[in-house]
Amino acid sequence: MSKYDVIVIGSGPGGYVAAIRCAQLGMKTAIIEKYATLGGTCLNVGCIPSKALLDSSEYVHEAKEKFAAHGIKLSGLQVDLKRMVERKDEVVAQTVKGVEFLMKKNKIDVYHGYGSFVAPKEIQVAKEDGTSETLHTDKVIIATGSKPIVPSAFNYDKKRVITSTEALNITKIPKRMVIVGGGVIGLELGSVFARLGTEIEVVEYMDRILPTMDLDCSKELTRVLKKLGFKFHLKHAVQSIKATSRSVTVNVQARDEEEAFDIKADYCLVAIGRRPYTDKLGLDKAGVQIDEKGRIVVDEHLQTNVEGIYAIGDVIRGPMLAHKAEEEGIFVAETMAGQKPHIDYNLIPSVVYTWPEVASVGKTELQLKEAGIPYKGGKFPFKASGRARASMDTDGMVKVLAHKDTDEILGVHMVGPRAADMIAEAVALMEFRASAEDAGRICHAHPTFTEALKEAALAATANRAIHI
Repeated sequence: MSKYDVIVIGSGPGGYVAAIRCAQLGMKTAIIEKYATLGGTCLNVGCIPSKALLDSSEYVHEAKEKFAAHGIKLSGLQVDLKRMVERKDEVVAQTVKGVEFLMKKNKIDVYHGYGSFVAPKEIQVAKEDGTSETLHTDKVIIATGSKPIVPSAFNYDKKRVITSTEALNITKIPKRMVIVGGGVIGLELGSVFARLGTEIEVVEYMDRILPTMDLDCSKELTRVLKKLGFKFHLKHAVQSIKATSRSVTVNVQARDEEEAFDIKADYCLVAIGRRPYTDKLGLDKAGVQIDEKGRIVVDEHLQTNVEGIYAIGDVIRGPMLAHKAEEEGIFVAETMAGQKPHIDYNLIPSVVYTWPEVASVGKTELQLKEAGIPYKGGKFPFKASGRARASMDTDGMVKVLAHKDTDEILGVHMVGPRAADMIAEAVALMEFRASAEDAGRICHAHPTFTEALKEAALAATANRAIHI
């Protein structure tokens, strides 16, 4: 029986990063992955492949909508979606190989198979060939991630009624697609196909898209996506989904009306959220507790009710984000080594990779109001940015929220070009408890998109913005 200091179950961003940090800290480490490739959902069927397709589709959109303005003339523009998907697969393969290299570099033993508890310190690996192996360990990190939520009434068949996993492998541009859910995953993949010419209809039960993000971001992205051709059915619920070999019919009803109507399309993409994936993990044999939502219960050190068993990422509370899982993986490794690591969950940024991108950190305006926190705000539109005008990326804005009395930055919310990268500056400022005045006094290179953050901070500081 092989013996380890720590075994990590799951090789997604949280799992493999945790394994690397454990190995760096001198622990004999193993990682178990049920699939043939490492990287989990994020690298194989999530973050990385979706961004590859988003990038490819954005080039198409630029060519169709903006090249002429730049003096670039095209005729007979064609889209080879099959080649786009092939390139996506190449990017995934390269990334997965990178993780395999990191495991070898850090001398981490990799086991492919289904990992489950036999006892709190014994893990069985059931392999694809029918054999199994039992591993012994002092500590365990559960990092098994999440799976899409698909109600049985939706008749999920992986052909016409699909999730993000199947959407990433469509090789013929659909004429029409219905997306159930106005959250991050649905809007990102909807953007991919809308840019390629697909008619997109989004059915969202709430009164707006991105309901957990700041209202101004939601409104701004709605406006932009409508220009792209999106049609939204807000405050609507799906009653049923029926598929044939060639099409799908989605029956939809408004929350405050009795009459329902049908939407017919080539595909129905179900993107209503994800659930913790702990199937067949044998948590009962280890005595690990879960809550009413199926999440593993952990304490402030991310340890379960069983000493030596930790859990990170999508299987525990908090936003289901790859970078959140990574931070937790490092946190647990360092905690096990006797260090005193730190995570501020309020400062974990959220990003939507549409174009323009949406990024947010800290409190929304609604959260501040509900908490009774006195605040002030400043906004700066990208249409007033010289850099944005030069690149024809004038949609969106940056919004800075600061404490009314102390001027400390409490939240930053942006819709705009490269917002995913720009939000890092806001996170850094807030980590060091900076004021809006601090942000406004930092010299930013000109012309850059990040000047919009400076201007929004100035706008929040006694309305001092220069360029609006």
